[in-house]
Amino acid sequence: MEYKVVPFVASIDAKKGTSEHVAEQLEILIKNYTNQGWKYIRLESVTTFIQPENGCFGFGAKPGYTTTRQMVVFEK
Repeated sequence: MEYKVVPFVASIDAKKGTSEHVAEQLEILIKNYTNQGWKYIRLESVTTFIQPENGCFGFGAKPGYTTTRQMVVFEK
């Protein structure tokens, strides 16, 4: 069995966008890969820690932080 994991980042207008716009984008992504022979399995959240940056002599230092990304899982 073969797997493919694809990042999913919805893009909507803050004033006009709705949950339906997000759903449409996900549906388009799933249909695109389904047409290529992949079977949709699930949407996964992956949490990642971004390491802090020290900057030069402490100037411009940035603290580390945690972020979550959405990944779409397919199989063939």
